[in-house]
Amino acid sequence: MFLVCVHIHVKSEHREPFIRASLENARCTIREPGNLRFDVLQQADAPDRFILYEVYRDEEGAKAHKTTPHYARWAETVAPWMAEPRKSVKYAVLFPEEPELWKTV
Repeated sequence: MFLVCVHIHVKSEHREPFIRASLENARCTIREPGNLRFDVLQQADAPDRFILYEVYRDEEGAKAHKTTPHYARWAETVAPWMAEPRKSVKYAVLFPEEPELWKTV
């Protein structure tokens, strides 16, 4: 499995449109065959900071996600709303090992 956390800081005036665009991207992403989970998280004490928590069957699934029309639309839409460049951090999954325990839908 392949997991990535994307740390995002948006400008306050773009918070709500960013949330809408990110939720639409998430709804499309969880339908991808290589995706197991896609969570959109908002930091409780800093509401302009977000984490996209993405779990894929493998690195190829993550790469395939970046070729989808919904990802391209999201990335282009939200780019000017960023307070700073987004940062992706990749992780090795130790537990749970079973893909079915991660599946969103």
